[in-house]
Amino acid sequence: MSELVSQLDEAKKVIQSKCGEVPELVIVLGSGLSELANDIELEVEIPYEEIPYFKSASVQGHVGRLRIGSLQGVRVACMLGRLHYYEGHDMTDVVFPVRALAWAGAKAFMLTNASGGLHQDMSPLDFLLIRDHINLMGTNPLMGENPEALGPRFPDMTHIYDLALGKILQKAAKDLNITVREGVYVGTHGPTYETPAEIRMYRTLGADVVGMSTVPEALALRHMGKRVLGLSCITNMAAGVTPAPLEHSDVLANASRIYSRFSKLIGHCIKDIGVEVGKK
Repeated sequence: MSELVSQLDEAKKVIQSKCGEVPELVIVLGSGLSELANDIELEVEIPYEEIPYFKSASVQGHVGRLRIGSLQGVRVACMLGRLHYYEGHDMTDVVFPVRALAWAGAKAFMLTNASGGLHQDMSPLDFLLIRDHINLMGTNPLMGENPEALGPRFPDMTHIYDLALGKILQKAAKDLNITVREGVYVGTHGPTYETPAEIRMYRTLGADVVGMSTVPEALALRHMGKRVLGLSCITNMAAGVTPAPLEHSDVLANASRIYSRFSKLIGHCIKDIGVEVGKK
């Protein structure tokens, strides 16, 4: 047995000992979006440090807890915060929490994030459904040993973001009269914000929003055959789109402002997503 699989087994045992059967659906909450967890009818909340090989989150807006319970009647596991490559973690550590939940039985993952908009017609508080991504992090979580128990050496990424789950979210947005764009997320490793020249390059490459997360998790989960839904909350305009300087405090403030619509959107689609995930 590989060392990674052995570590995942240890984490799985601890998670299951605290919550029983792991929910089929996991929601990963990005910067400033952890308030959604307050809507969950709580069964148990587990600090990351109590789970083997989970590293502690160090970024403001990422509290580092796993909350399990019911959201609109759907049992979910909610990650309050994630790990980032720029914190100095190995990429294996960055994706370990979602891998552990997938290994423990979760089938689908809703990856949310705060992102920067690349186009003039965007504005903070917009949503974007991720249809594809560009990995500009300079590395990949699948590098190194490939335990066959997790997935193939060369996994296909043609449909990394699940079309059926995306349709459910867009239907909910239409029902609520909330505009959700669709587009391409470019992932960079940070921690600096991008330069205006880099933003112009990303637009040329076909990207619509930029951020410092999500891509590693999506790659690792798709490798394991899990379903992925990606939702970006645009919390700032990228460098050069407007003359304003970029600050993390503004990202958190706008994430707080977008929360009401974010909560309504997730609450409206969660039952249908739960049904869809339960089919496969």
